[in-house]
Amino acid sequence: MTEQTKTINIDGMTCQGCVASIYNATADIEGLTNMSIDLSANNATVTFDDSQTSADKIVSAIEDAGFDAAVANQ
Repeated sequence: MTEQTKTINIDGMTCQGCVASIYNATADIEGLTNMSIDLSANNATVTFDDSQTSADKIVSAIEDAGFDAAVANQ
């Protein structure tokens, strides 16, 4: 198990409802241990166990919720 922290840029967030939608979309991801979303900066900082998930899987879940997302610090 290696814990990693990445920043994910998210376009399309306009309100706290959007933030809640992203939290809900990622809630069931195994290995995602922490997520902090900054609405004003349009990004999220995620910490995850890379033996269980990846930043790309988290990005996909955010995109499935209707937002444009990309890992900022590959």
